[in-house]
Amino acid sequence: MHDHENSERLASFADVLAGELPGTWNSVHHPTEHKEDLADLTDRVWDLDLVAEILAEHPLRQAAVLTRQDGAQLVVLDRPEREGFLIAAIAPSGLPAEAFRGVREPDGVVVSDDPFRSAELVAGDLLTRFDAALLQVRCNTTGIRPSRPDRVVLTWQPDGGLAAAPVSEEAAEVLIANGFVREESGIHRLSGDDSTAQARAVRAVGPQLDARGIAVALQHPSGRIGPNAAPPTPVPSPAAAWASAARSR
Repeated sequence: MHDHENSERLASFADVLAGELPGTWNSVHHPTEHKEDLADLTDRVWDLDLVAEILAEHPLRQAAVLTRQDGAQLVVLDRPEREGFLIAAIAPSGLPAEAFRGVREPDGVVVSDDPFRSAELVAGDLLTRFDAALLQVRCNTTGIRPSRPDRVVLTWQPDGGLAAAPVSEEAAEVLIANGFVREESGIHRLSGDDSTAQARAVRAVGPQLDARGIAVALQHPSGRIGPNAAPPTPVPSPAAAWASAARSR
């Protein structure tokens, strides 16, 4: 009876928490009988700190998985022999090890049994670090080199489009105003379907970013890019470089 009560307590907490987090989340409870799911969760918890230590000492008996609309996942766990819960990020599956190289784990947090206060902590801390780690993993996977506050890197894509991962809203505003589309991951893409429109957009982006003190660099596709890859070529004259790049394609 005790285990059943704990199961309901965790599931109820996770349901309320999912409704309080920013964005759209759903919650799925995995009881003790879901042994394969629990084993998979143990392997995918994205943590090298407290949560990993606890899982090494206490086999996972139940968990609740929160899934965001874009596929990002969090796991809610009991805190053995103590009050409150543990919440950790779940690493995305199906990616090569190289995608995680140089990416710091978004270690989990300890929360109270108040789902409303816990949602504030998760949104203001764990989710911020989780989204940053996910963006870096996706950049590593797609060959898009992360930008810096003072420089935006544009990367040619296999389909002829351009992609960028700006870190400032100021840079993002310029890209969006010139036809780039922001994905939920934070990556901005400019379609290559219309090469004339694409060339016009990139000719405009360079000077507009430069006027804001943000440099621009152009990176040609060269397979998966790791954190220690050589830096992309800087573009000293954005308008001329964009026009030349568009003509050479």
